[in-house]
Amino acid sequence: MQSSTSPLTPQQSKALAMKVSWVSVAVNLILSAGKLLAGIFANSGAMISDAVHSASDVLSTFIVMIGVNIASKQADEHHRYGHERFESVASVTLALILLETGLLIGWKGLKTIFSGSYDDLAAPGALALAAAVVSIVVKEWMYWYTRAAAKKIGSDALMADAWHHRSDSLSSIGALVGISFAMGGFPIMDSVASVVICLFIVKAAVDIFRDAVDKMVDRSCDQETLEQMTALILSQPGVLGLDLLQTRLFGAKIYVDAEIAVQADLSLQKAHAIAEAVHDRMEEEFPMVKHCMVHVNPSPTEP
Repeated sequence: MQSSTSPLTPQQSKALAMKVSWVSVAVNLILSAGKLLAGIFANSGAMISDAVHSASDVLSTFIVMIGVNIASKQADEHHRYGHERFESVASVTLALILLETGLLIGWKGLKTIFSGSYDDLAAPGALALAAAVVSIVVKEWMYWYTRAAAKKIGSDALMADAWHHRSDSLSSIGALVGISFAMGGFPIMDSVASVVICLFIVKAAVDIFRDAVDKMVDRSCDQETLEQMTALILSQPGVLGLDLLQTRLFGAKIYVDAEIAVQADLSLQKAHAIAEAVHDRMEEEFPMVKHCMVHVNPSPTEP
């Protein structure tokens, strides 16, 4: 958890997310136009469908942009803890879009497989094959580009959009396989590949949905992060024990509640200074911690 993100300011994180999103919009518009032309001129229904899929991704990217913009807003009178959970809302929306995409691809493949009529499937031209290769390369690059930015700023919505790019890449691989076999006299393989790709896309959608929901229902951090936090707190001068450590995910951020044990006869000022030091170190070492509340208990035993 510590090394997954850089301590960027909210403004820097938002700027990076917007930059990546606008690149995504531009790439998808250019790519969808190219696929559409290739599909029309090369007589490839698979490529035309892939073009529509890429064009629909522009909508999902705008959902990401809206989610990031709202999540980056400062706390106000009606949202005292901030707006970070709106990123999880955007992630859920993208997961549902991704799920629909996967199921439609799978349904179309199964429908063709069980139709039993393969003679009417036209063989596409080489232009469609080239367009599929270009699409795979571009969308895979967009996946890694968006994923790197998402990990840097800890954005769930941006990570969901990265997986949407990966789903496009898988879809184009299916188109490539289908077009290749269709040109070789086996058009049914396009549909078989679509069903396999459907499974990958659905799994990605379920994983994104589960992660987003976890961050909306105050799930605690993973065990490794809790152990790192525990070690950090116990290493602070004046801390004799850790009576309680509770964490909850709040969108892409973390809230921490800790109860530390200190020497019983310390003055309030010294006890407060120890708690403040724990608070500051937690937020320094764990960039995703939005706030750490530290309560002080008198230690039942002396050091």
